[in-house]
Amino acid sequence: MEVPEELKSVVPHTTWGRILTATPIVMTIVATALAGLASSEMTRAQYRRSLAAQQQSKAGDQWSLFQAKRLRGTSQRTTLDILEATSDVRPLDAVALRKADPALESPAGQQALAALQGGGLPALPAGPALDPNVKAALDAVENGKPETEIALILAKVSDKALDDALGVARDRAQALDVALRPVNRVIDEAEARLARQAADGGKSSPAAALRRDVTVARLRYTAQRYDAEARLNQAIANVYELEVRKSNTEAERLHTRSQRFFYGMLAAQGGVVIATFAIAARQRNALWWLAAGAGVAAIAYAIYVYLIV
Repeated sequence: MEVPEELKSVVPHTTWGRILTATPIVMTIVATALAGLASSEMTRAQYRRSLAAQQQSKAGDQWSLFQAKRLRGTSQRTTLDILEATSDVRPLDAVALRKADPALESPAGQQALAALQGGGLPALPAGPALDPNVKAALDAVENGKPETEIALILAKVSDKALDDALGVARDRAQALDVALRPVNRVIDEAEARLARQAADGGKSSPAAALRRDVTVARLRYTAQRYDAEARLNQAIANVYELEVRKSNTEAERLHTRSQRFFYGMLAAQGGVVIATFAIAARQRNALWWLAAGAGVAAIAYAIYVYLIV
C-alpha cells in the first residue's frame, strides 16, 4: 500500500515524521501519569489529615485522664492537709496493723504495708530505650521549641519509631496498674476488716484509732499513686502529640507534591497542544522543539518532586 503524496507532504514518512506524530501521544501519556500522581498524593494527604484527627482525639483522651488523675491527687492531698490541721495525725503502727489483720503478712500485704508507711510505689522495670530522634522531638516539644524546629526533627522520625515509643509508654502504664492491683486489693480488704472491728469496739476502741491512721496513710499513698499514673498518661499523650504533628507535616508535604505534579501535568498538556498545532500548521521545527522541551521539563519536574520534595 502506498501513502498518498499529499499525506507525505503533511507528515513526512521518515524517522523525523514518526517522532513528530508520536510527540502528542507521548505528551498525553506524560500528562495522564502526572495527573494520576497528583491525585494519588492528594489522596495520601487527605489520609494523613484524617489520621492526625484520630490521633488528636486519642491524645485528648490521654490529657483528660492526666487532668483527672492530677485533680484526684490534689483532692487527696487537700483532704490530708485538712486532717493534719484539725486532728492529731500519728504515724502508722505497722505492728498493731499486722496484729489486727494477719493477711498483711503475705507478700502483697507486705507491699501494701510498705506503701502505706510512705515507702513509695513498686518500682517499674526499665523499658527499652527510646529512639534518639523521638527523644529529641519530645524534648523539643517540652522545651517549647518553634514548630519549624520540631518539624525538622520529626522529619527524621519514622512512623515505626513513634509506634514503638507509644507501645513503651502504654506498657509502662499497664505495668504500674498490674503492680498496684494486688496492693489496692489488700488495702481495701484491710480497711474493711478494721471498719468491722471499729464498729464492734466503738469509736474509742484501738481498732477505730488504727482505722483512722490507715485512712490517713491511704490518702498519702493514693495521692502518690494518682501522681504516678498522671505522669504515665502524660507520656502517652506526648507521643500522640508527636504523631499528630508528624501526620500534619506529612500531609502538608504530600499536598505540596500534589500541587507540583499538577503543574507538571499542565506543562505536559501544553506540550500536547503545541505539538498538535505544529503538525496542523506544518511548522514542525520551532514548535516541535518547544513541545519536546515542555515534555522534558514536565518529566524532569515530576522526577524532582517525586525524589526531593
